[in-house]
Parts: sequence; C-alpha cells; structure tokens
Amino acid sequence: MRTGFHFTRAIRALCGDMVRRLPALAHIDLERVAIGVCQARRNVSHGIHASLTPLRFAGGAREELRRGKRYRIEPLRDPGGREYLYLLNLYLPRFLNAPLEEKLATLVHELWHISPDFDGDLRRHQGRCYAHGPSQRDYEARVERLAQEWLAADPPCHLFDFLERQFDELAAEHGGIRGERWPVPKLRVG
Repeated sequence: MRTGFHFTRAIRALCGDMVRRLPALAHIDLERVAIGVCQARRNVSHGIHASLTPLRFAGGAREELRRGKRYRIEPLRDPGGREYLYLLNLYLPRFLNAPLEEKLATLVHELWHISPDFDGDLRRHQGRCYAHGPSQRDYEARVERLAQEWLAADPPCHLFDFLERQFDELAAEHGGIRGERWPVPKLRVG
C-alpha cells in the first residue's frame, strides 16, 4: 500500500544537508524551523514558490510596538511543545514544476533569509530593502552560488533526486504527495 511521498520530510533532510555542508548556513538549527506545504492557487510557473516567515520581530523580540499598540506573534510549536522560530512553506505544485537548479536556489534563498543570530528574525540588510538588500539581482546571484557550492560538495543523490521530477510525476510514482501543513501565525494585540 502506497501512502504518498512525504514531501516535507524529504525537504527537511535536504535542507539539513545544505545546513551541514554550507558554512554560510551553519547557524541554522532546523529543529526550530517548521517546514510545510501550501497549495498554490493556480498551477502556473510564475508566482510564489516558497516563503520564510520569521516568528519573532526585529532582533528576536517577542513583541513590537506599532502605532501605540503592542503586538506579538502567536507561537508555533512542534509536537513536543518547543517553539519554532521560523516557518518555511513550499507552494505545490508550482515549486516542484520548476527546473532542479531553480528548486535548489529557492531553498537556499529562503534559508539565507534566516538571521545569522538565529533569533526568529530575518537576516537584515542595510537600507530600505532590508530583506534582500539594495540589489535583488545580487541576492539571487549569491544564493545561486551557494546552491552550486552545495552541489559541488557532492551530496548524496538520494537527498535531492525527488526534485528531478515534476509534481505529477512524483505523485504518480508514489500514489500522491503529502506533507506537514502549518498555519501562518497571526499578529495579536496584547
């Protein structure tokens, strides 16, 4: 009996290897990163492929004052009750229908957003465009280099061979695709 391909488990193993092999990502503790799947609204190639949601405010703060009101982010916890610091969501089928190199670069792109302090906040760049820095092109070039560096480190093929298939192929081969789903935490006043 086939129960479907466990996509988020495979992504977690792949990201774990990236974190181990790439010094630029060594600060990441994947045990504190929730990984989930989301349904893409339309099956088109353009649009969001993945997102990283920080679960703390600037500098890892649990609360933030905005326009006179104190806000907090609703905690997201693992099955053991430990609080996650980040939520990485991948949008299916769109993510799986991209070329392999783009999928790997997308994963590195989202992991690179994680603060070097690993405090639940994003990596912040100088200036107005703090998430990607002054040049989106430079940001993308950096993550593509990191993805190529990871491939050059000769990781085991079984960690990423599922990414060589598109959504329909992987689903047909395994009788479906399944994975964890996490609600995006809401901002709460108080």
